[in-house]
Amino acid sequence: MKIRTRLAIAFLTITVVPISLIYVTIIGLNSYQARAFSQTYGLSEEVDLLAGSSIRVFSRLTESIQKEIDRDINEKTDKFEDETYLADLNGRLSMKHSFLIVRKAGRIFFAGDPKTTDQLASEFIDYEDMEYLSNWGNYLDGKTEHLIKQKNFTFPDGEEGSLYLVTNVVDVIPEIKSTIFEMFFTSVLILFITGAFLTVWVYQSIWRPLGKLQEATKKIRDGNLDFTLEIEDDDEIGQLCQNFEEMRLRLKESTEEKIQYDKESKELISNISHDLKTPITAIKGYVEGIMDGVASSPEKLDKYIRTIYNKANDMDRLIDELTFYSKIDTNKIPYTFSKINVANYFRDCIDEVGLELEARGVELGYFNYVDEDVMVIADAEQMKRVINNIIGNSLKYMDKKNGIINIRIRDVGDFIQIGIEDNGKGIGPRELPYIFDRFYRTDSSRNSSKGGSGIGLSIVKKIIEDHGGKIWATSKEGIGTEIHFVLRKIMV
Repeated sequence: MKIRTRLAIAFLTITVVPISLIYVTIIGLNSYQARAFSQTYGLSEEVDLLAGSSIRVFSRLTESIQKEIDRDINEKTDKFEDETYLADLNGRLSMKHSFLIVRKAGRIFFAGDPKTTDQLASEFIDYEDMEYLSNWGNYLDGKTEHLIKQKNFTFPDGEEGSLYLVTNVVDVIPEIKSTIFEMFFTSVLILFITGAFLTVWVYQSIWRPLGKLQEATKKIRDGNLDFTLEIEDDDEIGQLCQNFEEMRLRLKESTEEKIQYDKESKELISNISHDLKTPITAIKGYVEGIMDGVASSPEKLDKYIRTIYNKANDMDRLIDELTFYSKIDTNKIPYTFSKINVANYFRDCIDEVGLELEARGVELGYFNYVDEDVMVIADAEQMKRVINNIIGNSLKYMDKKNGIINIRIRDVGDFIQIGIEDNGKGIGPRELPYIFDRFYRTDSSRNSSKGGSGIGLSIVKKIIEDHGGKIWATSKEGIGTEIHFVLRKIMV
């Protein structure tokens, strides 16, 4: 869920939900308190405590007693001169936050609350001329603290009288207080619960992933890349976490590559140092032999000089590999692509390497199964390096007295496949997948007589792949190894 959507939901939750819940709660509490109010004060109908003013509510309190007074007045009884009856009536009124006042012939005959009656005396004088024969007159005192209901009537002896029901509108009845408190408490509780819910939701959806992101940042700052940042949502923060995780993986990959590069560089220096030391030692030995007069005959001197020349060539080849490796590492191999006739090119290569193989006593077989006009686009010089490196690798691990190397050229549709096979000692199945990796040698001993920098076949793989081809190998221990690579033909 997008953060924009979450913010919209949060806004609705913090506004609409509390308002709706508070409204429903107020309606429910009002209904409950209205029933309780009616039952407590003996009202025939439920009173909506929130529907109107408090004056209307208090007016309803004394309605039942008003009806009783109306009935007694109509019967022309002398009850309103009976202080016992008036005291009983006042007692019932006091339960409804009211009291009774009776006036006869302009003077107070009965006062249920004398102190308050004295305070309201001026109010009675103002209204003493009002004549309500059959209806009650309702009015508030000057300070709006009391609701006064007045009923004029005639005593049995003919004297004019007035009856007042005074209700205190300041002292809020317990039910209204309880209702207001409960509504306030419930509203606060709803707001608190809604806020807590939003806090938890925001924490889980925003702050928690931000906390994980911060923790991951600290780990990277401390150099720790071996962790996984879990991505839970697909929102903006989730996408940020995903980008951060991709960055971490790239940093880790880059760090591992650097470590591997440093390791390989050290290994290359070690290999080259080892492989250069062997021909240098031999050259020094033969030169010392010449200087000491050991090569006394022309034949022996010629042998010493040839040996020195061959060892110097070995050193030159190692230095050339090192130079070419640096170009591979920086992707600066100088290619010069041109159209090459497959039959003519490989025929010349065979003639060139055949002399060296013949001198080493290795039989060379060449089998061309492609037409004379088949062409490929390649760098002739680099392809010669490929052939020489593969053959040189075969000679290095040749363990047979009668060595054989066969070169086969085949037409395989859109490609030309070149296979170079030998009858050397072969490569084990566990080592075969790694022979094209840089610095990998099946003979890992640095003191091995095989020598080599370990980058010859990795150079071959790089050149073939840069030509848009593919290279692979098959081998059987004790039988020999076959290395195959393909080049795309020029379709005429």
